[in-house]
Order: sequence, then structure tokens, then C-alpha cells
Amino acid sequence: MSQIYQGMALLIAAFHKYSGKEGDKTTLSKGELKDLLNAELGDILGKAENQSQVDNIFKDLDANKDGTVDFQEYVTLVACLTVLCNDFFKK
Repeated sequence: MSQIYQGMALLIAAFHKYSGKEGDKTTLSKGELKDLLNAELGDILGKAENQSQVDNIFKDLDANKDGTVDFQEYVTLVACLTVLCNDFFKK
């Protein structure tokens, strides 16, 4: 399995590890997103202890304003963070 394929599989697995705990298996609620951010991205973003921080991230990610974060919206977050990390390490 190529490294890119492994990365894709890990992104999918991480999303589904948290989605559906509070309802729809194909989306993240605010609580699920907070759990994902803290457990999977806490080293980059810091712990999302403040609910207003989570609300702001959720609002920014929920592009279609349906009150959930779907897989495409989640991948957008990961892609943006990946670009920022790449820029940081290029310097």
C-alpha cells in the first residue's frame, strides 16, 4: 500500500471513529468534532477547551450550514492544516 493510500485510509478511519456517536454516521456533531480536534489534532491546534473556540471552528467548517460537518468539510480542514504545516516546515 502506498503512503498516500495509507494516509487516505487513516483520514477516513479517523473521521468514522468520531462520526455517528451522536446521530448520523456520515457527519460530525459539535461534540464529535470537539472530540476529534482534541484527540487527533490537539498537538497542532491545542486543546479545544473553550466552547466558543469549537463553535467558531464548527461554523467555519459547516460550509452548507446544515448544522453538521460532513466528510468533505472535514477533509477541507485537514487539507488546510496540511498546507499550513508544509509552509511552516519549508521555512
